[in-house]
Amino acid sequence: MAKLTYDNVSKSFGNIEVLKSVSLDIEDGEMIALLGPSGCGKTTMLRLTAGFERPNFGAIYKGSSVLSDARCHLAPEKRNMGIVFQSYALWPNMTVAENVAYPLKIRKIPEEQMEAILFDALDMVSLLDFADKEPATLSGGQRQRVALARCLVMQPDAVLLDEPLSNLDAHLREVMQNSFVEFHERSGATMVYVTHDQSEAMAMADRIAVMFDGELAQVDKPQNLYSQPKTERVARFIGQSSILTGYLEKRQDGCWRDVVVHGQEFRTRQDQFVASQMEACPVSLCVRPEHIRLDQENGLPARVVGSTYLGERYRICLEMSDGAEVVAYSGQSARLGSNIRFTFDDAWAILN
Repeated sequence: MAKLTYDNVSKSFGNIEVLKSVSLDIEDGEMIALLGPSGCGKTTMLRLTAGFERPNFGAIYKGSSVLSDARCHLAPEKRNMGIVFQSYALWPNMTVAENVAYPLKIRKIPEEQMEAILFDALDMVSLLDFADKEPATLSGGQRQRVALARCLVMQPDAVLLDEPLSNLDAHLREVMQNSFVEFHERSGATMVYVTHDQSEAMAMADRIAVMFDGELAQVDKPQNLYSQPKTERVARFIGQSSILTGYLEKRQDGCWRDVVVHGQEFRTRQDQFVASQMEACPVSLCVRPEHIRLDQENGLPARVVGSTYLGERYRICLEMSDGAEVVAYSGQSARLGSNIRFTFDDAWAILN
């Protein structure tokens, strides 16, 4: 296993700058998700790690060894990294066992040693009973596990996963998420997981690197991304949120201060930088639906513009007089067009 380090990495294709001075440390044995919308640069970052592309500026390291910089570019086959693609990339004319064993044959591993490695890999992904099957007879999830096992037998220093669950239905994605988490726990591999699906990233990764326009917006644990986004863009991208505009009150003493929204005061959470502002200043409030309470008499006025039954609760969409949209969860439906009030707690203040 190995630590991966990206030091001011930039990559352009023609006049298009895809990555802009990206610096990131991925610890030995960590699973990190590169998360962002299409075109943000996450797949390019994976391809640079694998060696399929070379950065224009900056350097990439595996441990203390240089993978790519201005003077050196190590070929993909010499990086000892396993790659799992969304397309599986299995040989259709080979059995499961033959597909998984193929990298071992290329490396000319002795037969008796190969059998032991193959058995352990198929056992880890629960495919021992499918060793003699052909890929065409397997489900999408099973084929993805074959690709994972084939990666595993190489004993890679790092495993790179390029949207591996995008071709699966919702149920299989959930099953495979558990398989990847189990694989990571059992193997202890350093894993880089590229996805545009935040639910996948939140469920599996130790940390998530949120990317926009070729830059890292925030790198943090899933819980911190959700509860303490650094920017309004991250707040809107991660989970369901409502963004309200307010003003920090002038600081008196202590760290935590109230925020005034439409003339009403609300207790909010802030980081030390926001809390240290001495004067009143505008802030954006990230308010999650589960922290909003609907009320007929108290709080901020709004109009109900949507009510959707989700099974265990209703998703209520509100519109304020200034056009701000607010989403709340409720145990009861709400009549469209009706006027209602709402309050909230546990909001997170972001300096504008």
